[in-house]
Amino acid sequence: MSLRLKIVSPEKIVYEGNADSVLVPGTVGAFEILKDHAPIISSLEKGVVEYGVNGQKQQLLISGGFVEVKKNEVSLCVEVE
Repeated sequence: MSLRLKIVSPEKIVYEGNADSVLVPGTVGAFEILKDHAPIISSLEKGVVEYGVNGQKQQLLISGGFVEVKKNEVSLCVEVE
């Protein structure tokens, strides 16, 4: 089983589905979220969110937001550039 990823902006749902990994620009440095990651809530700064879907990397430029991880569910609330 992979991660369940949901990326939302104030305007719309950007992505909702499975992902192999998620790389986010945390305010104290970028970090990667993989299957069975510990629960976390973190703020995000301007940068690139990169997520792998079936071996393909997708990128999204953001100006900030938040990420929450719990039980292989990753939720991002972001401002899209």
